Amino acid sequence: MPILLLGNKDIDLISGKRNITIRRRWKQPLYPGDHLYCYWNILSKEREKLFEAEVTHVDILTFEDVIQDHELVAKLGYKSTKELEKDLRKTYPNNTKNKDEFQVFQFKKLHVSQWEGSAINQKNIIIKKADVLFEMGKYKQSSICYKVALEYDHDDVQLLNRIGDNLSRLGQFGDAIKHYKKAIKIEPNNEYLYNNIAIAYLNKREPDKALKANNKALHVNPENTTVLYWRGLIYEMLNDFEKALICFNKVLEIDDTDPDVWNEQGTVLNMLGKSEEALAAYDKSIELCLDDTDDSNTWASKGNTLLGLQRYDEAIECYNHALKVDTNNAIILNNKGVAYMELGDFRDAIECFTKVLVMYPDNPDAQVLQEVCLENL
Repeated sequence: MPILLLGNKDIDLISGKRNITIRRRWKQPLYPGDHLYCYWNILSKEREKLFEAEVTHVDILTFEDVIQDHELVAKLGYKSTKELEKDLRKTYPNNTKNKDEFQVFQFKKLHVSQWEGSAINQKNIIIKKADVLFEMGKYKQSSICYKVALEYDHDDVQLLNRIGDNLSRLGQFGDAIKHYKKAIKIEPNNEYLYNNIAIAYLNKREPDKALKANNKALHVNPENTTVLYWRGLIYEMLNDFEKALICFNKVLEIDDTDPDVWNEQGTVLNMLGKSEEALAAYDKSIELCLDDTDDSNTWASKGNTLLGLQRYDEAIECYNHALKVDTNNAIILNNKGVAYMELGDFRDAIECFTKVLVMYPDNPDAQVLQEVCLENL
């Protein structure tokens, strides 16, 4: 039974937009009427059947003929003969002499009732692949998979949202917003979709538009803590710290177990000159932190607050906690060095600035601060 393996570049074949492809000639070449088992091999060792098909036409061509056939290039989905040639040489490095043979074949997908093997849910398999790729941080490949799955159901809100999430992580915020808006047309009362639009606008540095989207989310559900949290961040970007504090306080009235909210409350309190209250918020965040990275950020923020209050020994202790996780953070090391300088301990300060300069020789803060310390020794 002939098996056809499909990958990222075969999206059009999987979605049905194209039904012609090219492979090097197999030992048992294809013939019209052959039954194909079509698999997706994006993840090695996890091949799963996508669909079954029937071969409808086969041409056996030499490599030389293939790369000179401009009409064929377009049918195969390539922009130019050079692009096709490059892809074939990469895929088949040992089969690209002029007389090496390739099979160009067309097929038609078979209805599941005509399958010889067991039936599957094609959409779910593709989504599973996409989810795995998303978790691996391969957002571009994951988006490709989700878009293929969307071909089976154009009104799948969850898929539209996931595509938007992927595009956001790729920095393509405008395209992400388009997909979120498509989903909203289907589910106009989904506050999470409006909030995702707000986040995308915030990442685009357009906080006014972000606030408008967040308003719509809040109108749907004024008690949604996720929406309220992001509303606070939007107000922070707008430098409206009083309103930001109101948002974070409301979140904590509903649920006071999120360390990120306590950390942001501390940041806003600092901006409002309420340093002692900020310290209490940071302590609560540290108490609730389960992730070392977040814990490190909060320790550093607390250290900065103590530095501003001229409580230098306590600041250094906080920076030490932060550096246990984020060892090479130049900002934390520089701030720790400043605390030592304020205590008159220039040797320990120099050690901090030297560590920064070993990692980042052009760091201007460390350069200047180290020179000041040397002058005071």
